[in-house]
Amino acid sequence: MLTPFHLAYHVTDLDAARAFYGDTLGCTEGRATDSWVDFDFFGHQLSLHLGTPFATTNTGKVGDHMVPMPHLGLVLAYDDWQALAHRLTKAKTDWVLPPSVRFEGEPGEQWTMFFRDPSGNPIEIKGFRDMGKIFAS
Repeated sequence: MLTPFHLAYHVTDLDAARAFYGDTLGCTEGRATDSWVDFDFFGHQLSLHLGTPFATTNTGKVGDHMVPMPHLGLVLAYDDWQALAHRLTKAKTDWVLPPSVRFEGEPGEQWTMFFRDPSGNPIEIKGFRDMGKIFAS
């Protein structure tokens, strides 16, 4: 059984963060003050604090794509990934990398999507049909 991680980073607007993480991604809000808010990010604790978001550059080469580094990532079972991809598409998400399959037919075959939160923080969500193959090589 995996244990939850805790990650804290900056956002520029707590109301926009609440709308995105809560309404769009479907995360449950936890504790909050006037300068930060916690979310249950698919079983993990995500703390969003008012401030200047970290700088990112498209320097991560994965397959044929350059992806934002650093970025927050999450791995979901394929059916949950599909449901979230549908939800984000319906919300007219501005994709960095739209939902697609990567490493098809190879060990570690996965579905991925990249997008940014309203503060520009990059997020990657991966989906696996077989969660036992996350580390397959």
